Amino acid sequence: MPKPARIILHVDMDAFYAAVEQRDLPELRGRPVIIGGTPQGRGVVATASYEARKFGVRSAMPAAQAVRLCPQGVFLRPDFRKYQAASEQVMDILARYSDRIEQVSIDEAFLDLTDRAADFAESERVARAIKRDIHDEVRLTASAGVGPNKFLAKLASDHHKPDGLVVIRPEAAQAFLAPLPVVRLWGVGPKTAACLEAAGLRTIGDVAATPIDMLRRLLGGWGEVAHELARGLDDRPVETVREAKSASAEETFPKDLYDLAEMRRALARLSEGVSRRLRNDGAKARTLAVKVRFGSFHTITRQVSLSEPTDQVDTIRRKARELLDAVEKGEQGVRLLGVRATNLAREPGQLSLFDEKAQRRGQLERTLAYLCKRFGPDAVRWARESPEPR
Repeated sequence: MPKPARIILHVDMDAFYAAVEQRDLPELRGRPVIIGGTPQGRGVVATASYEARKFGVRSAMPAAQAVRLCPQGVFLRPDFRKYQAASEQVMDILARYSDRIEQVSIDEAFLDLTDRAADFAESERVARAIKRDIHDEVRLTASAGVGPNKFLAKLASDHHKPDGLVVIRPEAAQAFLAPLPVVRLWGVGPKTAACLEAAGLRTIGDVAATPIDMLRRLLGGWGEVAHELARGLDDRPVETVREAKSASAEETFPKDLYDLAEMRRALARLSEGVSRRLRNDGAKARTLAVKVRFGSFHTITRQVSLSEPTDQVDTIRRKARELLDAVEKGEQGVRLLGVRATNLAREPGQLSLFDEKAQRRGQLERTLAYLCKRFGPDAVRWARESPEPR
């Protein structure tokens, strides 16, 4: 079977702001949490936990309406700096699996896996590994979707929330799309959907079967795009704008390792992968770290600063082994080992247009712009009042 032309993964965090609060405040777990304005004011809901959504609470809904639907809800003001810190952890995990990442908001991103996965079966294994890492390291859940393009990958990640994983193979795209309502097409909001439905087009399958000329009359210039999407076609590439801040590799073993020699051999393999990624990125690391996760899931990280930045496998292997040997392992078996290179230095010409602080600031500004557009000026006030991450 020929390799697919493109394999795209979309990762979307589940009820992100509310989930971060439930993670950090155990007393909120299992309760309907509503992030945004207070019921006493004119604010709106930024996001709601799945417990609150069962009562009909949705984002962009006035908080006064939300409290009528869910009087037992816990209303919290947003803490954007804390959410940004969690987002950066998630994006660093994604960077382990692809160097072609498009972060589209604080809680979602596309990854191009075409060069990292031989087929859709392997891409599904990558998606499961990413979801596991996010759960284990950030203590949050994410939904993931895999498809031959961005449109289908996004639809797939939305299909079984929360904590879902859906793979849409090219040959199954038409059958997947056909029964979905027209509002699931990108660019089709309630007004456009009403226009299509008035013309008898209620499903994506209906749109796919409609002549382009008729769609142009109904939708103007968007008609041709809608027709392409309805047939599962989308040629937009993943646009990478995020400079890698680290290079890492890790392995979860089928059985816990107890033999030190086996651990060292695994660490050597991981060191080779990190060295290769550094060289491919034109970067050298000033700091190396080793992660050891035991069978009990207790995790220890040890790191060392280097006298000179390096991308050399011999140096990385030697330092990683020294760090591993310094970990007190006792009689515990080792479930996972990882090697991570950070504090990167790049050659002239390899430098990003933005340094790390500028990237973080830019992402936060994009998030605020989106929230302002969707939720109004309250978003700016929430952000200014947000405390530093706890």
